[in-house]
Amino acid sequence: MSLLLEGKRAFISGGTRGIGAAMCEVFAREGADVAFSYNRRDDLAAEVTQQINAHGRRAHAFKISITDRVGMKRITRQLVEEWGGIDILVNNAAINRGDNFATTTDRAWDEVIDTNVNSLFAVTKPIYKQMIRQRSGAILNITSVGAIRALPTSVHYATSKAAMIGFTKCLSREAANFGVSVNAIAAGIFSTDLAHTLPERLIQMHEFWVSKGRMGRPEELAEYAAFMVSDRNSFMNGEIVIVDGGAVT
Repeated sequence: MSLLLEGKRAFISGGTRGIGAAMCEVFAREGADVAFSYNRRDDLAAEVTQQINAHGRRAHAFKISITDRVGMKRITRQLVEEWGGIDILVNNAAINRGDNFATTTDRAWDEVIDTNVNSLFAVTKPIYKQMIRQRSGAILNITSVGAIRALPTSVHYATSKAAMIGFTKCLSREAANFGVSVNAIAAGIFSTDLAHTLPERLIQMHEFWVSKGRMGRPEELAEYAAFMVSDRNSFMNGEIVIVDGGAVT
């Protein structure tokens, strides 16, 4: 059987850490050329690039803010010129600021909403427009179970991830007219830098209420993500798939 993503060209936002880095490697292993964005760590970007190249695939790292609309248009044009197009987009990059709603500052609210919500427009629109022109593509958005359930997470983060669900569902209907699918994964708690900033008490509670009894590994989500954006997943559209280790609802 051929690789899941043989010959595909992917762009993943936030590709140097955790789930994003895992998706870069798994997608490359499954046959895709992978471009990714990152914010600060040149050393991590170099490591991910090497991992992609080790699978015999092309890699492209872009140091850019995911809210930079002009920059994302430039990157899209560059990838289309160099690679001939983009088949897969994963909106993965996001931030959180642990706080109670009553003490959330204006700056923290604006920073989380701008990064997690406005980036959906900045990153998706130019790539989506070229997917329309090629009449094919797959968009995957990484949201959170915190947008669905009343979990002890920050209100601004949950709000931004809930916006991603609405974005997914509404865009999926428009995109289907052009052969483009749009789906999302609502992720539980995975072993990432973000998760390790959570209070120890919450981690202990999580291990109790999740039937798997542990945090997820980034590569576990990446494996499923690769299937979701593959041609083998040909009849799913506008869906929010929960991957959280079997949390009690």
